[in-house]
Amino acid sequence: MKKLFLLSLVALLTSGLQAQQDGRDTIVIARDGTGKYRNIADAFDEVRAYMEYTRVIYIKNGTYKEKIVVPAWFKNVHFVGESAEKTIITYDDHANINKMGTFRTYTVKVDGNNIVFKNLTIENNAPQMGQAVALHTQGDKLVFVNCRILGNQDTIFTGGEGTSLFFRNCYIDGTTDFIFGGATAYFQDCTIHSKRNSYITAASTPKHITYGYVFNNCTLTANADIDRVHLGRPWRPYAATVFLNCQMGSHILPIGWHNWGKPDNEKTARYAEYNSIGEGAAPKARVAWSKQLPKKEADSYTIENVLGNEDWWKQ
Repeated sequence: MKKLFLLSLVALLTSGLQAQQDGRDTIVIARDGTGKYRNIADAFDEVRAYMEYTRVIYIKNGTYKEKIVVPAWFKNVHFVGESAEKTIITYDDHANINKMGTFRTYTVKVDGNNIVFKNLTIENNAPQMGQAVALHTQGDKLVFVNCRILGNQDTIFTGGEGTSLFFRNCYIDGTTDFIFGGATAYFQDCTIHSKRNSYITAASTPKHITYGYVFNNCTLTANADIDRVHLGRPWRPYAATVFLNCQMGSHILPIGWHNWGKPDNEKTARYAEYNSIGEGAAPKARVAWSKQLPKKEADSYTIENVLGNEDWWKQ
């Protein structure tokens, strides 16, 4: 009997460890009270620092009005929503509240590394009264799959210079500079939606970083009354942004790019396209200081080359 008990105990401990290793260690969040917690941040105390196994925070459909900071000691955590349209994390800070400034307005800030977000919405629903960040990233190797990231001015701030991000099958909208910052970010099969005549990107890629923003096989759309949108303008002189095989609506201006009122940026900004299609594709009309890539060069912008040969982005 004692031997049988010991064998059962060993089996239980082994199965528990295997569950952690297989990523089955899941915490359920539900606003309706059917999960372990009603608020997402309440689960954070259950996450061990710098885990080598995956911890899943599963979020049921509902609206979670929370201002969330994913701490730097989070690693290998997956935030998985029940559905992209109905699992909504939202807040409404903007830069003009008590002189808050841009970088405190986030709804979700991610300081940890190797973090995955799937099937959910991250939203800043502040009125159009200034900068209002929905997603602020500082961590490295962050993945967003089938997410909606919604806002107005400055929707996504990719703040960690030297960090890498991957967005796949996401819907991102905003008004001005709504994807901005210094990180390297690869956008695959995403919809990028403009809600105002303005600028989509404002990269601040450091001079020594080869890749900034890469959009591959993305679709650029806009509200019906929008007809004067630039692909980007350089927040810093060496901004790097490339559009590959993208469908561009008629809202994209023929000149494509803007120098932010600083002619010297034209000497340093790294702006390029390859195989743009649609009414907004006008390779011969683009500003002379942007580049139309030859196929051989465009082929070098693979996910592996941009983000590295590790498989962290394969989610």
